[in-house]
Amino acid sequence: MKTVFITGANKGIGFETAKQLAQSGYFVYLGSRDKTNGLEAIKKLNELGITNVDTITIDIADINSVRQAGHELEAKISSLDILINNAGIAGELPQDFTTVTIENLRRIFDTNFFGTVQTTQAFLPLLKKAGQASIINISSEVSSIAMRTEPGRNLNLDKYNAYSSSKTAINAFTVMLANELHDTGISVNSVTPGYTATDLNQFQGVKTVEEGAAPIVKLATGGHPGANAKFFMDGGEVAW
Repeated sequence: MKTVFITGANKGIGFETAKQLAQSGYFVYLGSRDKTNGLEAIKKLNELGITNVDTITIDIADINSVRQAGHELEAKISSLDILINNAGIAGELPQDFTTVTIENLRRIFDTNFFGTVQTTQAFLPLLKKAGQASIINISSEVSSIAMRTEPGRNLNLDKYNAYSSSKTAINAFTVMLANELHDTGISVNSVTPGYTATDLNQFQGVKTVEEGAAPIVKLATGGHPGANAKFFMDGGEVAW
């Protein structure tokens, strides 16, 4: 049975992704910043008849927590097939770069970018032992430079410049890490769930969590064979 570790998986898109992958026959480890919330998520899945799941406490913005989570997973499994870097925060508004506070910007990057990088580094040894493995970074279409420079762009996106730029950094990380790992058997890709109704956006999104998880699950289960250093959405590839 293939193994998956998903950060921020006790709720929202992360939880739904865990559910769908577990239902597809994967053993899924749900990363949760709070142990109680992680156990509650496992209970909900168990009540649905899903038992091929477990939870590990991890705060991706805390290097000690990340290292502890890595050690805990190493004690449970000998290799990891898929790492899904899902955990992230939206940050406070306003986020336009003429007024955003450095404290807000730094807090967003500490989780969304630096947290993702240090989590990936911690779990790379287990991924390398799998032979063929996959790293999936959850991004957003608002990170796309191409979309932001096209005529008729949505000016409302500028409200979330700090969040968006952290995801642009994630996309750069995806490509550069994929290049670094090109001869290891580990693929690295970004995927956006789309504007999904979760507490990240006060449930204002237009997609359900089931719809938001779909492109992530498709990528995780081989729906884009051979893909590496790519950016996907439910309609196909996204321009960087």
